[in-house]
Amino acid sequence: MALRKYAGYAWNLISLTGMVLAITAAGLIVGFLSYEGITGVEKPYLGLMTYFLFPGMLVFGLLLVPVGAFFVRQKRRRAPAGEVIPPFPRVDFNDPRKRHLLIFFVLSTICFVLIVSVASLKGFEFTESTTFCGELCHVVMEPEHVAWSNSPHAKVKCVECHVGPGAAWYVKAKISGMRQLYAVLFHTYPETIETPIDNLRPARDTCEHCHWPEKFYAGRQKLFYHYAPNEANSPREISLLINIGGTPKTANSKGIHWHIGTDVSYIATDKKRLNIPYIKVVGKDGKVQEFIDIEKPLTKAQIDTLPHRAMDCTDCHNRPTHIYRAPGVELDESFVSNRIDSGLPYMKKVAVEILTRPYKTKEEGKATIAKDLPAYYAAKYPAIAAAKATQIKKAVAEVQDIYERNFFPAMKVSWNTYPNYIGHFYTPGCFRCHDGKHKSGEGKIISKDCNMCHTLLSQTQENIPKGTKPTGFVHPVDIGDELMKTNCSECHAAGGQDVPGGEHHEKK
Repeated sequence: MALRKYAGYAWNLISLTGMVLAITAAGLIVGFLSYEGITGVEKPYLGLMTYFLFPGMLVFGLLLVPVGAFFVRQKRRRAPAGEVIPPFPRVDFNDPRKRHLLIFFVLSTICFVLIVSVASLKGFEFTESTTFCGELCHVVMEPEHVAWSNSPHAKVKCVECHVGPGAAWYVKAKISGMRQLYAVLFHTYPETIETPIDNLRPARDTCEHCHWPEKFYAGRQKLFYHYAPNEANSPREISLLINIGGTPKTANSKGIHWHIGTDVSYIATDKKRLNIPYIKVVGKDGKVQEFIDIEKPLTKAQIDTLPHRAMDCTDCHNRPTHIYRAPGVELDESFVSNRIDSGLPYMKKVAVEILTRPYKTKEEGKATIAKDLPAYYAAKYPAIAAAKATQIKKAVAEVQDIYERNFFPAMKVSWNTYPNYIGHFYTPGCFRCHDGKHKSGEGKIISKDCNMCHTLLSQTQENIPKGTKPTGFVHPVDIGDELMKTNCSECHAAGGQDVPGGEHHEKK
């Protein structure tokens, strides 16, 4: 009865329910925050409850307390023989009961405000985390999250590129996030997320917070390791000097990054920006040059009406973080790092063939790898299968990891779903413009000369005599002048092999 006396108007089902909800929510928030602080483990669904569900439950419970008290007060006021209740509560601090209630109210308010404030701050931090972005919607975002976690930007948070600094883009991102949340909850999202993303923040607002065009250097040597899809998995090596270059403001203005230091715009006639029939270049002197595809020219009306896009970093670096790599490239790195024994005959060819088959689920793909790879050696090379059983088992695990990183049947995503425009091996990439077919009114043609972007330093492979240095790139199979006429991607895009086997690659 003493408790009921102190509770007063709050002694009713609605208010008591609110108290229970608020106290329970406060306890859960404190408990889960302590768990996260002690273990250092950040789990998406735990965070969702700690920073959103429980604070909402606490606030809702606190609101129920005065609501219930109001209904009781109104009921007593309307009673025919009830007590006379003034319009406003009497606050008399000389009354010990009211004084104690006030002290309890102030202290509990401070506690609840502190708990909600900490949860709100941690909630904001949680929504900015890669756990929230990549793991909460685990089916939809699994491909992008896995690709990010294996990329050069794996220590850069999603929001640093997709949102960037400033309140305006933060608000835009949260509004967009609400639409995405609706799409996930009601399964209205496309089976495969489309790219490029519309209304993405300009790269210079985000990329250049870390990358400084004025400080780019002239060139960089890069080694490309390849292994042939033949019985010996023959090693091949290409050393190139990549002509990186900087902006026109620097001494290293010539090179690949000339494109972002110069006013370049273009028209793409498809969403993927693969077909670029028109390019406009404005020089430092203000001179305008327009290059038009001589095979698929646009009319003046089309040039005037179709949207022009100003070229920036993402027109070449369109997959700077969410990178899916060809099975052939993955196998090359596994060989050179000794994660797979290159002495296993036809390992590259067989592994790529198994990886690129269509599978309905990841489990089916991994099970097939575990079954068919050892079965191939047991059938074709029984002696090697017995002698190198450990190496084959290790190779199976590595090929399964390659599958895990680059194939996602649930979202219909594989290594070649999203074209990567860096280079020109598996997609047209640079050759979207540098194809020798874009011509200006003055007769100038955008060149396809390999040496504009890179210089061959050395090359090692089966058809190059030892001790000789080729003056230009040597294709593993003699394809004549098709080397300059045909884009690399026209042959290499389909299967994921670095180079088709010589026995199947006929000269055109």
